[in-house]
Amino acid sequence: MHMKGNGDQEPCFFLKGLQPSLYVELSHKGFHREVVTTVELGSETPADVRALLVYRWPRDVYVDPYQVASLSHQRGWQMLFNTAIDLEEPAHRTSEFSTYVFPSHAGPTPNPLKVTIPIHGRYHKPSFDGKTFTPVHIELPELLLWTKKCTPFQRLEPHTVLDAPCTASNTSICSWVKIQNPNKNSVPMSLHLPVGDGSTVRLISTGTLVVTLICCVVLCHSMLKHQLR
Repeated sequence: MHMKGNGDQEPCFFLKGLQPSLYVELSHKGFHREVVTTVELGSETPADVRALLVYRWPRDVYVDPYQVASLSHQRGWQMLFNTAIDLEEPAHRTSEFSTYVFPSHAGPTPNPLKVTIPIHGRYHKPSFDGKTFTPVHIELPELLLWTKKCTPFQRLEPHTVLDAPCTASNTSICSWVKIQNPNKNSVPMSLHLPVGDGSTVRLISTGTLVVTLICCVVLCHSMLKHQLR
């Protein structure tokens, strides 16, 4: 354990005056959006400090692991999912999930660090009360920091210590320092996804069935007429 001697500073001293900034914005419209996160750690942050962004997503949206894998090497970050993602299931058959975003290189965290995550809306059950859109609220990400010089046994108020994967490979667990209130826009992100009109389900189903039966009758009549020639 690191002992503090005369003139020696605590290994976590930089956290006491650290005021990182985290900005989040939602771009594009419709079912396919992008969540853009920018983190500014500040000029006083030691070079060996690594950052981790933890996103907690509602079941109304999903992140495509295959799309992320193709983008992460181009954009300088990697993502770890806490569960498998089904791309086809509707919202009511899925659950919330989390993702961990790490800078992909072993060097110092870029300052500022910018992460753009494509997200996609899931289909919802039809609405029977006249609503054409359903609101979706997305929590702002948590900012976690880690450095070998800072142990979790120090007094880090107002920050707290959390256990999380050390890297995107998820082979070990590290003690990260969760930074309190880094968000400059503290209001959760919101979007609206279109939903079907449930009052028309019976009419559309009946119409589809009638058209299908008519097509079958016409097809059978044509085949029978062809055989009799």
